[in-house]
Amino acid sequence: MDRRLFLGAGIAGATSLTFSSVWSQAAPNFGPPTLPAAGFKRVKIGAMEVIALNDGAVRRPLGEEFVRNAPLEQVKAMLASQNLPTDYVDVPYNPHLIVSGNTKFLIDTGFADNGPPTTGRLTANLAAVGYKPEDIDHVIISHYHGDHINGLRKKDGSAMFPKAKIHVPAPEHAFWFDDAKMQAAPPAAQGAFQNARRVIGSFAADQIVRFEPGNELVPGIRAEAAFGHTPGMSIIRASSEGQTFVYVADVTNIPSLFARSPDWAVTFDMDPEMARQTRRRIFDMLVKDKTVMGGFHFPEPALGTMEAAGNGYQFKPMA
Repeated sequence: MDRRLFLGAGIAGATSLTFSSVWSQAAPNFGPPTLPAAGFKRVKIGAMEVIALNDGAVRRPLGEEFVRNAPLEQVKAMLASQNLPTDYVDVPYNPHLIVSGNTKFLIDTGFADNGPPTTGRLTANLAAVGYKPEDIDHVIISHYHGDHINGLRKKDGSAMFPKAKIHVPAPEHAFWFDDAKMQAAPPAAQGAFQNARRVIGSFAADQIVRFEPGNELVPGIRAEAAFGHTPGMSIIRASSEGQTFVYVADVTNIPSLFARSPDWAVTFDMDPEMARQTRRRIFDMLVKDKTVMGGFHFPEPALGTMEAAGNGYQFKPMA
């Protein structure tokens, strides 16, 4: 990957995901974000159950910096064409739970009580579907941005999922724990490295299970490489009785922008060109196979399918 991209705007964007204080830019005159009424959505995948669980959302003003390679007027026109507001965007956070037999796999975490005031809904939504944090056997992390890992610990330092093994992509872990890469990053960008070490590094070594993208984590659940948004981001494929579900993590940020215009780069993509190639490769696959999929920043209910639309793709939410 291009070193300049990692040490420039992309990694600075990643840093902005680390600490909740940065979301003060969500100007109050735009009002609070729209939160889903139910907070969860279930789907059966063979003998497995997949549940999208909302941890909240943040409303942020739409500025020039959000889409790095398109004029703001063009970005607003894309939103207007879908009857969406053009002055701000709502960014939801949706961990996903896979229940396979008696074993529960949570993919990504949200914020717990460490995030903005309109986040931290995961525990309540877990309870709504009949589970407690103590019931989670495994947490699978797609990548190390703060909104995906900070919910591993509560603000008081205690583990949010005390019985869970934590599965992390080996190349992602290697990048954020590389001292030379952290020291080479601009001072303003080092917070993302420090946050990954604070959160992931605080667990005992035997609680962290590193996996190689492409390998099966357990029977029926496989990680696949989706590099670009971060150096080692992985998507998760769950298969049972001939049916398949794919969790796409941050292959796209807001689908109404970055699925519809997959060549656009969100400010958080650390290698925009690789992220673009990954996005097209994975979405082409999802369209071709008509795969049920879910995404971390997808709108309610965060589960659905992807269809071809113009030069890009359209997310079709599940009814």
